[in-house]
Amino acid sequence: MSTVEAEKKAEEEKKAEEKGGELLFCGATCWDIIGRKKGAQEGNLVSPTRLRPLVGVNIRFVASGSASCHCVALDVEGRCYTWGRNERGQLGHGDTIQRDRPTVVSELSKYKLIKAGAGRSHTVVVTEDGLSLAFGWNKHGQLGSGSARNEIESSPVRCLVSDVKTTACGADFTVWLSSVEGASILSAGLPQYGQLGHGTDNEYNTKDSSVRLAYEAQPRPRALTALARETIVKVACGTNHTVAVDSNGYVYTWGFGGYGRLGHREQKDEWVPRRVDVFSKHNVLPPDAVISAGSVNSACTAGGGQLYMWGKIKNTGDDWMYPKPLMDLSGWNLRCMDSGNMHHFVGADNSCISWGHAQNGELGYGPSGQKSWQCPRRWIFWRACMLLVLRVAWAIPWS
Repeated sequence: MSTVEAEKKAEEEKKAEEKGGELLFCGATCWDIIGRKKGAQEGNLVSPTRLRPLVGVNIRFVASGSASCHCVALDVEGRCYTWGRNERGQLGHGDTIQRDRPTVVSELSKYKLIKAGAGRSHTVVVTEDGLSLAFGWNKHGQLGSGSARNEIESSPVRCLVSDVKTTACGADFTVWLSSVEGASILSAGLPQYGQLGHGTDNEYNTKDSSVRLAYEAQPRPRALTALARETIVKVACGTNHTVAVDSNGYVYTWGFGGYGRLGHREQKDEWVPRRVDVFSKHNVLPPDAVISAGSVNSACTAGGGQLYMWGKIKNTGDDWMYPKPLMDLSGWNLRCMDSGNMHHFVGADNSCISWGHAQNGELGYGPSGQKSWQCPRRWIFWRACMLLVLRVAWAIPWS
């Protein structure tokens, strides 16, 4: 595909996203026990299901991180709906009351929102004007407000970033992409595994006589010095790692290296962005590439739309220490992808494909379908755009 064709395709997909569509939901809904009690089945939606408060509402964007127990949806008018667990104020309603139904965040009504990210217990949104606001747990400074003095911010606060294009959230950190020259990517929050990309994990002893370690919060978003000369155009966050792509099609990863999720043929943590050597020379990513970061794995599409994955892909078998092509999806036109704890969703052509290990019906195979499935499998009862299918990943995440 030529650059012109790729740009034309991206523009068409952008128009489709702006048009929006109906949201379908599958997976767990018992927020109190999600991630805390294995084998719970009550309230699971094992088939793609319409959520009554969103029937007739055109949704343009959905977010639910691999470590989160709450959901975010943005409609074409720019309204923000949140629901799920709310112990840390991550729903943005000014309280810590759990919501089982999608509810409009009234304090964001004066903004038109276009992007969002969901962490373990925090949420970040981006406005059409390039502003970013956040709410929820702020113990590690993951809201990017410049201060971690208030551990919980149950109402939206301004993030100290400007000209924001999009955002992504890990468990306890946040990454923003900006159009500011020399600062196209910024991060804030917990630096424990180097996932902020600033060259340190900010580790220190809590007391001179103690061996207990802690990690200094970083509440003020900082540009990644190592990528100052690059223009980052795509970003995705796993629980404790980050994947990014620059305008030349090169892929960078950093953060926790366990299970090979960084794709560098080793399990070493990376404190600064490191280029993934598989995607270089004749295999750089095209402009319409798709990237994804699950709890313990990563993925992207390269030349010809071929999907590559690496890290812990399934519960059994060896980890993939470097990117390998997933041949089951060869020939499909992949438009979008997202991954949870150990399961994956892909929007391909006019179909939705899912696979992996599931506990709560999150693969959407229906009451008579398999609970888990190792190979990519197309939904046979729905033909849906992945942008409008909310993937939920509520199991205790791998570290």
